[in-house]
Amino acid sequence: MAVVKLKRPDLAAGEKLYLGAIFKGFLITMKHAFDSLRGKTRGSDELKSSGLGATMQYPEQKWDDQLPEYYRGAPALVTDEQDRERCVSCQLCEFICPPKAIKITPGEIPSDDPWAKVEKRPKEFEIDMIRCIYCGMCEEVCPEQAIYLRKDYAITGLSREQMVHDKERLYEIGGKRVGLVNKWNELK
Repeated sequence: MAVVKLKRPDLAAGEKLYLGAIFKGFLITMKHAFDSLRGKTRGSDELKSSGLGATMQYPEQKWDDQLPEYYRGAPALVTDEQDRERCVSCQLCEFICPPKAIKITPGEIPSDDPWAKVEKRPKEFEIDMIRCIYCGMCEEVCPEQAIYLRKDYAITGLSREQMVHDKERLYEIGGKRVGLVNKWNELK
């Protein structure tokens, strides 16, 4: 395969100094500044801005009502209507997680439990929210619909340890899901 060398076009004296581009950028910035002072900022109505500019005032105003239907937020575990764990510790979500943010330790269900036919449940289930990239693969691969991505984007913590959500925290923020759960199906 032949190598083709391209010669860059020679720049004029004004282009070499790039003062024209700086001046043009300054004019655009000033136009936006004067428009915001006159209350004619484009997009301020949709963002419910404070009036000056199109900046949303974050802690007071949030995107919750403007999130698209397909938005994927932070993952959480859910229980069924009777507060039973949906997770069967199959570890598919752990294996498919690209950043390896999920860690599961399977545990056995005692034989005297009425749901002992299920084989196992998670003894420990942790999701590192710092590592999580909110890709949704864990939700897609879960055969028991035990993990869901909720529409939550404001996850905060004061330390790295607080950003690792354990099983209790994941169930607390996940809540209940209504519907058929394969794990508790009598025909299974």
